[in-house]
Amino acid sequence: MDLETFLLETEEAMEKAADFVATEMTSIRTGKASPALLDNIHVHVHSYGATMSLKQIALVSAPEPRMLTVQPHDPSIMQDIDRALRESKLGINPSNDGRIIRLPIPELSEERRRDLVKIIKDMAEQGRVRVRGARKDAMDKLKAALKASTITEDQFHDHEKEVQTLTDKHVKSIDEHFAAKEKDVMTV
Repeated sequence: MDLETFLLETEEAMEKAADFVATEMTSIRTGKASPALLDNIHVHVHSYGATMSLKQIALVSAPEPRMLTVQPHDPSIMQDIDRALRESKLGINPSNDGRIIRLPIPELSEERRRDLVKIIKDMAEQGRVRVRGARKDAMDKLKAALKASTITEDQFHDHEKEVQTLTDKHVKSIDEHFAAKEKDVMTV
């Protein structure tokens, strides 16, 4: 068992979980315009016969604090983009003038803010579960290596501490993303 590779793989798995949570949280609407809000939007472009991310086919910007604009690179796919935005779960009604799509970001009600906090709390917990799953996999491998006598008892305890340190680091990262996003959502 190559312990260096083992720790790198464990950290990579935990990092992916933390990064996934951070990315998912950027798609939660906070009442402020942010191009990241549209990062998870995929558009089925009929003329291309493919589904593509909005970022690939259009320029997304926030010219005002409460407005997003989407300008397609190819004007012929405007209707496909408009349809994808209307069908998304963002709850924003796009305004299409034929050249540019405007997305006014409405004010969030207190009730909607609380609902969003519950959603991001669930996202954070899913991330923590993934990190703990990576920890469990790592510990199982360490126990198997100890049982097979490929590592010593001392090596087992040293690596167990390192795995726990990695776990704590990534859970803390997820908690920090959650706290920042919660503050962002609840700020009026």
